[in-house]
Amino acid sequence: MAGYDVERFKGIFERNFTYLSGFLRNVDRFCEKTALIEAETSKTWTYKELNEEANRFAHAMLKEDVKPADVIMYQLMNVPSFAFIYLGSQKIGLVNSPINFRLSSGEIAYTIDDSEPVVFIFDISLKDTVKQALDLSKHRPKKLVYVGKGDCDFAIPYEDFVKDQPVTEPTTAITQNAYSEVTRLYTSGTTGRPKGVPLNNINEVLNSLDVIISLGLNKNDILMNFSPWFHRGGLHIGGPNPGLYLGATIVSLRAFYPKLALEAIEKYKVTFVIGVPTMFKVMMEEQKKHQHNLSSLRGLVSMGAPLDKALCMEMQKVFTPNIFNGYGTSETFWNTLLTPEDLPQMAGTAGRPVLFDEVRVVKVYEDHLAEPDEVVGRNNQEVGEVIVKTLKGVYDYYNKPEEVKKKVYKDWFYTGDLATWDEKGYITIVSRKDDMLIVGGENVYPVQVEEVVEEHPKVMYCAVVGVPDEVRGQALVAYVVKKDESLTLEELKKFVSKHPMLPPYKRPRYWRFIDALPMTATGKKQHYKLRQQVLEDLKNGLLSR
Repeated sequence: MAGYDVERFKGIFERNFTYLSGFLRNVDRFCEKTALIEAETSKTWTYKELNEEANRFAHAMLKEDVKPADVIMYQLMNVPSFAFIYLGSQKIGLVNSPINFRLSSGEIAYTIDDSEPVVFIFDISLKDTVKQALDLSKHRPKKLVYVGKGDCDFAIPYEDFVKDQPVTEPTTAITQNAYSEVTRLYTSGTTGRPKGVPLNNINEVLNSLDVIISLGLNKNDILMNFSPWFHRGGLHIGGPNPGLYLGATIVSLRAFYPKLALEAIEKYKVTFVIGVPTMFKVMMEEQKKHQHNLSSLRGLVSMGAPLDKALCMEMQKVFTPNIFNGYGTSETFWNTLLTPEDLPQMAGTAGRPVLFDEVRVVKVYEDHLAEPDEVVGRNNQEVGEVIVKTLKGVYDYYNKPEEVKKKVYKDWFYTGDLATWDEKGYITIVSRKDDMLIVGGENVYPVQVEEVVEEHPKVMYCAVVGVPDEVRGQALVAYVVKKDESLTLEELKKFVSKHPMLPPYKRPRYWRFIDALPMTATGKKQHYKLRQQVLEDLKNGLLSR
């Protein structure tokens, strides 16, 4: 029998363990402290002013006759209104759902139909793609709102949407508790369709605490994340989530340009920056041409790809000795981390498990998930699948129970990443079970591209692999088997460029027509054989552009 009233504490916990409670504590403690800086304009918001902007948005949403757990979907760059929406939706028990601003019209339409948002908010630069998406989608949001300067005949400006709304705290019967869905991110699965990843308040708070503790952040830090905030690593590392929960300052940069990024670090005395390796490469090239004072930096986090040892050492010289490199998934956030004491010696690995997580590498079977205790040898040789046990995700996908069965087993999330590990627990990622590629920091799944190419009536088969690319990280290569010998490369490229399901970054950069694809006896494409072949094909000039 418990020695205290468990049910009473559970009730207190459920009502009060929310991300918003932490933010509001900072509004009370640090009301005049700068919470947010817009790099392009130098405009600032104190915690009091940021809270008022969130309240204006919340009041505007209440006028739309919203219900508990209604979805607000927004497709924005890293701009202040992103933070207003993220916070304001939580004020009235709604789910905020930021989506990739690089999505094609067909992909946007799919996410709209999947989550059925009551309001859809987008950057003015995306209006043509959004209009096409609305023509394709079955669901029509009640209100369409755009952010930025310009005209749009099917939506209203954000300023008009929140105009004359009170800055006081909204009063509503809609409330959230610790288990309520707060955020819904979208990731792509092996089928190529985006999957909704729900996050509750417990996840949001633990995300914040994990970053704060792992990086050693404090309220005096000034954080700047160059990667898009709609990403897990964008929102939850140096975006709104940890900084505003801690009481620190965050800097928004609408779009990444190396010169602007370096200028912002110097001007606002940024202490921590977050990005992907390709970003830091071009920043270092710019720094060589035009020196900026980067002495304020006390930490840098690289995500999205393993760190090359030589690159890591150069980053330590140019930026700060304190380099971190994290690995994780949209579903589980970061799960392993390389810290300054690990680098540069352990560069190339993904690090060891972070504070709240357990990570293992288990055997891989074609027809079922391995048992959590079926680990591979800790010898850095035997390859297995990375599995994670964490409370930073809900172990679920929105409206996709069949996908959950493929990923969740006995309290563990099966990532689909193949890796080795050593006796000290350092994980080294080898590849993906589903052959995922990363182009410019964005996940690209070959099957999605292949399905589009194979829709062309003159194509029999297509297989997509990647080659290293200095600017994008990887570039896509499409191997194509013709169904009709009259098919030309220009004809195929034109077809792909007009397809609603392939945005520019998912289109192949290189092509090669071949007589047959390597296949298994059961008719499955053997991508690994093409990966072995593609570098020689590139070297020998056999790939066309």
